[in-house]
Amino acid sequence: AYKRFSELLPKEERENACSARVPKSQFLTLPELRANPFQHRICRVFSTADGEDSSMSFEDFLDMLSAFSDSATSDVKSHYAFRIFDFDEDGILDRKDLEKLVNCLTGHSEESRLSNVEMEQLIQNILEESDIDKDGTINLAEFQHVVSRCPDFARYRGLQR
Repeated sequence: AYKRFSELLPKEERENACSARVPKSQFLTLPELRANPFQHRICRVFSTADGEDSSMSFEDFLDMLSAFSDSATSDVKSHYAFRIFDFDEDGILDRKDLEKLVNCLTGHSEESRLSNVEMEQLIQNILEESDIDKDGTINLAEFQHVVSRCPDFARYRGLQR
């Protein structure tokens, strides 16, 4: 992990990699993130930088690798997945978050975009399946409940080579 992190730094900064911060633009060059539709959200969620910077320290990088590792529990993976999908970072997945989530998964081109009717139906289906307290949003506990019924979720390795 240290070698991969330090390779993202300019040569003159590599000897101080433990105290350096790597810009988001460098992290987006990693093969595992390059094609990930949530690449910007992943960087934002794992970054401890203030504001919109999204640069990462070595500790941030380790946290990210740990969350996507085989040894991470389903609770850890679902916690971070929830944070990644919570685009407005308000602690719930509402209709706007779900729409952004679907758009990330289907792509932003005209051919792949869902119609307004299709999007509304899909969001309604997601809420019917996931919104246990029927408040029109999905909280972390509801999200984790749904994820617990998906055996493949715990095996997701996101950032592993």
